[in-house]
Amino acid sequence: MSGHSKWSTIKRQKGTNDTKRGQLFTKLGRSITVAARKGGPDPESNHSLRKAIEDARAESMPKNNIERAVAKATGSGEGNTLIEMIVEAYGPIGVAFYISCLSDNRNRTISEVRGVFNSHGGSLAEAGSTSYIFEADPESPIFLITAENPIDAKKLLDLSQALEDLDDVSKVYSNFEIPDSILHIVGPK
Repeated sequence: MSGHSKWSTIKRQKGTNDTKRGQLFTKLGRSITVAARKGGPDPESNHSLRKAIEDARAESMPKNNIERAVAKATGSGEGNTLIEMIVEAYGPIGVAFYISCLSDNRNRTISEVRGVFNSHGGSLAEAGSTSYIFEADPESPIFLITAENPIDAKKLLDLSQALEDLDDVSKVYSNFEIPDSILHIVGPK
């Protein structure tokens, strides 16, 4: 039993779920805005916009939020312009990170990402220092670093999760792998 008030428990759970959903909608809206700005507001002729809208609909994003994101890209919506940027960094045990961000404030985003790396034992790198690892396909880096130690594996998983939780971060790519024998000890990637 969780105390005397069932409503209090429901309210707390709903608040947590709503926060996560809001963060997801923010990221999806930003990807729609950038796709519409690059290729135009028509999803029939803009394949990246069509894909971004399909992703948003798969997550049950409201239609008016999608329309607002497209309008923002065409200039008829309110708000600042978003810029795409890549942040490169190194984490514990020399693992490379390639982070794609969408932001209306470059300095704030760099500062937030730097703070996450500083608190998790990593550091930002110069432009181009990790991109060669992810050049052909960011999902398949040219080499992997295996985290054999459970402590290192946990640090890397926590770092990746902290980066994913940032609002301005859209994708995080890294070149580490965790063996199954270690993964069941520290949790899923």
